[in-house]
Amino acid sequence: MAALALDQVSKSWIVAHMTLGESRELTSWLTPVVSLTYITNTGVVFGLFQGMSDFFSVVAIIAVGLIFLYYRHLPKEPKLLHVALGLQLGGALGNLVDRLARGAVVDFIDLNFWPLHHWPIFNLADTCIVTGVVILLFIILTDREKPDPAPESE
Repeated sequence: MAALALDQVSKSWIVAHMTLGESRELTSWLTPVVSLTYITNTGVVFGLFQGMSDFFSVVAIIAVGLIFLYYRHLPKEPKLLHVALGLQLGGALGNLVDRLARGAVVDFIDLNFWPLHHWPIFNLADTCIVTGVVILLFIILTDREKPDPAPESE
């Protein structure tokens, strides 16, 4: 649940210290790479489907429930699978908390470097979800590359 905690702490800081639409430099040497820009999002990733926060809250609740159900039946290994699902769960819960408490998701990470200088603004929950999906894809792809064990002869 570290992902959820970090996400909510970062969003709380943004809401408390910035006004909606405000941009700030983190430090001068990071400005060419990343800055903070406080926006809200009632849609999903990349700002798609704006105004559908209630629908996406229901989708998030279902996704969280499915992750919990699946997680309960996981073997202890591989640990990386637990990390992937934990990141996805923490990210989904982080954005769900925003939707339920604020009516919209708080986004603030604004990438400034080429080719991502027009990348949509996002948050730590989004980063956790994407990282969890990438790890899960890695696990799936590397698992398929393993040869099946030879059948035992009698």
